[in-house]
Amino acid sequence: MDAETSSPVTSDAFPSIVELNVGGQLYTTALSTLVKVTESLLGQIFSGQNTGAIVRDTRGRYFLDRDGVLFRYVLDYLRNMRLVLPESFDEKERLIQEAEYYNLSGLVKSINNEKFTGSDSNHASSSVPRTIPPKLSPVALHSSNNPNSHSPHLQSHLSDFDQRFGHVTLGYRGTFAFGRDGLADVKFRKLNRILICGRVSLCREIFKDTLNESRDPDRGHTDRYTSRYFLKHTFLEQAFDMLAQAHFRLVGCCASSTSNIPGTTGSENDEARWNHYNEFVFFRGPAYIS
Repeated sequence: MDAETSSPVTSDAFPSIVELNVGGQLYTTALSTLVKVTESLLGQIFSGQNTGAIVRDTRGRYFLDRDGVLFRYVLDYLRNMRLVLPESFDEKERLIQEAEYYNLSGLVKSINNEKFTGSDSNHASSSVPRTIPPKLSPVALHSSNNPNSHSPHLQSHLSDFDQRFGHVTLGYRGTFAFGRDGLADVKFRKLNRILICGRVSLCREIFKDTLNESRDPDRGHTDRYTSRYFLKHTFLEQAFDMLAQAHFRLVGCCASSTSNIPGTTGSENDEARWNHYNEFVFFRGPAYIS
């Protein structure tokens, strides 16, 4: 979505609903939201006082060459005139830089207050000794898989562990890559993307920096569930190894049949014919944690 810097916006009236392209991220908002803080850069631009600072992209949207992801928090601040950040948000310095660029002094102040509040709460929580529950005995571990069993030892410590228990589903759509024009008998596995579904905290714990969260619309609380994650790589065995290292075990799987599309032979047709979808369900419970 390239910007056309040669066609600056004139001082004509802006529409009541404004479409924005901020660093490639698309937003739609009300004109009244953008001009709410009149002394801000956005307020000056969209009130017609500083129209030379904005251009249009090739689709006619107003273009800002800034961080498109962080603009979400700038826009939320203008809508509500208060700052609400996710618990795991770690880009406050960069957000301050964006707030200063847009000349939103109130947002800068709110971020600084959030920084100090967050550091104090983290310091306070770190000073409280954590009680680590003892390992479950072999009897309790065996009983945890029996729905008719009510081990007192297990029940007394279940609440301490419950956030570590849960299911994670891994799915992928794949095919096979064939040699072209019969020159080579090659049948390599070909995956487009490995999908991850489950509780956010578990997904982050397991896959760490290999987890791509860019398609998840809400990056807030970690105790929610999502089906919008995928991995930054396409290696099934690496994903399985990471699940095993986190003490998850396979408890179920399913697969679709191949497409079996009739037609002429050829690498593209062969790949379409072998399209399939597989899903694997992993679980970690008391019996799986040593």
